[in-house]
Amino acid sequence: MTQINAYLKFNGNCREAMAFYKNCFDGELTLQTVGNSPMAEFMPPEASESIMHASLISGGIILLASELTEPEGITQGNTVYLCINSENKEEVKTFFERLSAEARFISPLQDTPWGAFGVITDRFGFGWYLNYAVKTQA
Repeated sequence: MTQINAYLKFNGNCREAMAFYKNCFDGELTLQTVGNSPMAEFMPPEASESIMHASLISGGIILLASELTEPEGITQGNTVYLCINSENKEEVKTFFERLSAEARFISPLQDTPWGAFGVITDRFGFGWYLNYAVKTQA
């Protein structure tokens, strides 16, 4: 099955951020440093502890990340949000509460005609839509 996954870029704090997201979503976190990769011989020695690739997999949630950036660096924007859709209201409440640490609230998690919805920007500058949709009977 073809799918699309979020790939996050960090400026030196990938390890910290992915540990935070693991705390939010549980799952399995894998971190690969530059020094433990085939790219080590092509990179400067000071980059050896940098996270080349990270993955967090928790059920249907897949977050990928790196702190290797283009020469111009990272520009945080507001044009892309990560969206968690669930049919489990308690799960969405838990994710919202965990992501809320040091977050900027755009819309609190609130009941809607379709379930519940909330929007935050987390402490790393990423925007999140958290949505609980009531499963309708066909």
